[in-house]
Amino acid sequence: MYEKFYGLSEKPFHIVPNPHFLYLSAKHQHALTYLEYGIREGMGFILLTGEIGTGKTTLIRHMLNQIEREIEVAVIFNTNVSPNQLLSLILQEFELEADGADKARNLDRIYQFLIQRYARRSRVLLIIDEAQNLSDEVLEEVRMLSNLQADDTLLLQIMLVGQPELKNKLKRPGLAQLTQRIAVNYHLMPLNREETGIYITSRLEKVGGDPALFTPAAMDEIYRASGGTPRSINLLCDSALVYGFADELQKIDKEIVLQVLEDKGDLAWTAESRVADAPLMDQAAAAGAEYGELTQRLATVEKQVQELRFQLNLQQDELQRQAGGFKDEMVRQLTAQLEQERKKSEKLLLEYGRIKERLKWLEGGSTMPPAPAAEVSDDGREAGAEKKPRKASWFSFRF
Repeated sequence: MYEKFYGLSEKPFHIVPNPHFLYLSAKHQHALTYLEYGIREGMGFILLTGEIGTGKTTLIRHMLNQIEREIEVAVIFNTNVSPNQLLSLILQEFELEADGADKARNLDRIYQFLIQRYARRSRVLLIIDEAQNLSDEVLEEVRMLSNLQADDTLLLQIMLVGQPELKNKLKRPGLAQLTQRIAVNYHLMPLNREETGIYITSRLEKVGGDPALFTPAAMDEIYRASGGTPRSINLLCDSALVYGFADELQKIDKEIVLQVLEDKGDLAWTAESRVADAPLMDQAAAAGAEYGELTQRLATVEKQVQELRFQLNLQQDELQRQAGGFKDEMVRQLTAQLEQERKKSEKLLLEYGRIKERLKWLEGGSTMPPAPAAEVSDDGREAGAEKKPRKASWFSFRF
């Protein structure tokens, strides 16, 4: 619409990621350096995060243009998937046939593919964009994929790209094993005021436009409203060019930008609104993360309580069983001891009677000693009850 009027070969402010229009600010250059380092050094996990519209996807596509000949790459954009659906998407990206819901076979096909590439000395990179939408279960599956290796070499490198929520998610205790494997991590920040001006002019120059088409005051207002986010800058600049074309203006000044913002009304995503909402958003994100952690901790504690309760019940049953057996054994032992004491008591009573009779005989001067008291054996029978009467001993007739 406005391209011919402003002498442009094409629209300079597309919102669709296009590596041709990439402006490598100092932040983007640092991010690119980190990513290339992680890939070339064979790091297992690489993490790139940033706010919506900061240019993450554009940066990734620019990087792929540089390394695509050296590395076989699969890029996943659909992240609202189950673990097995993710495996199917990976197979499709590598032009392999997925085996329906058979997770084991899909994993084996991925592993065999990686082994073949390793044998050819070819490296494989998996990039998952919008990774903040991955569930914990899928992230765990991603971690398991990183375990695939031959000898001491990782068969698959993985790059996670997402919004700041991804960093918060990776802080959860349940994902600690994955987080510990992230070797390269970079967070892409928005542009500052100077970078915003350079960004606008560089895009205009790439389509043959006047680099001074936007006045400094207009750029100030664009930066204030966009907060330096490239996607928001593109939206505002494109709308401003439409308004300028409608009014046949040769320059885009502050008044045009203000008119665009006024017409957008509540749809305008200004830096002030983001700053005002930032504390609430941070609190909500923190509360969500805390809720998730507390829920996980509660589930862990409940599981531990159940296990303890089960162990206590087992121990209680064992103690009762042992106590029952101990009680029976004690009763048996005490009964036997009581019987032995009873027999001892009877023997002592008989002995006492015998001695008493002999004392009476000695005191009375009787010529015949009393018959000896019958001895009682351990089985309660009188000693010699079934034997013949004993003959009188020499002691009996000594007097």
